Amino acid sequence: MMVRSGNPAVRLGTLISAVLLLLPGAVGIGWAQSAPPSLGLQEQGPQAAPPPSTPAPSENPGLINEMGKLFDKLPSILPPIKSPSETMNDLSRLARPSTMVSGRVACPVSSNGGADCKLAANQLCQSKGYQEGKSLNTDSAEKCSAKVLIPGRQRKPDDCRTDTVVTSALCQN
Repeated sequence: MMVRSGNPAVRLGTLISAVLLLLPGAVGIGWAQSAPPSLGLQEQGPQAAPPPSTPAPSENPGLINEMGKLFDKLPSILPPIKSPSETMNDLSRLARPSTMVSGRVACPVSSNGGADCKLAANQLCQSKGYQEGKSLNTDSAEKCSAKVLIPGRQRKPDDCRTDTVVTSALCQN
């Protein structure tokens, strides 16, 4: 290794560190050392305890370990599996008997300006002998006055309106 620094202190420091690395007895770093020779003297101080061994980690915090924990907890997270008869009983309690009817009932205009088709579905179902209903299908059409057909006349905002009708509903008792 060549040092091209003009500073003699840097050259000397580099030379000393190279010599220390090459001499095995000069520095005890990196080589196994034997016990120092005893010169017939006994130490009176406390004996040094061996370095404490690090306990093996009880868990490995890796991805596989975390996935294993997830699978261990999975049965407590999921709901219990029901038998087919229990499932059918639950579904029959939820589903009430209903009938689909067809007809045409106009949806009245609500307070916000839109069509209120819930009232029209109820009227359609009541006309067929049921209590209440929900609209399944609606139809909309634009109705205009005859003034719109006059040639050269400008169309005004109040000349046409959109009518919505319920054409089919799901009725329940």
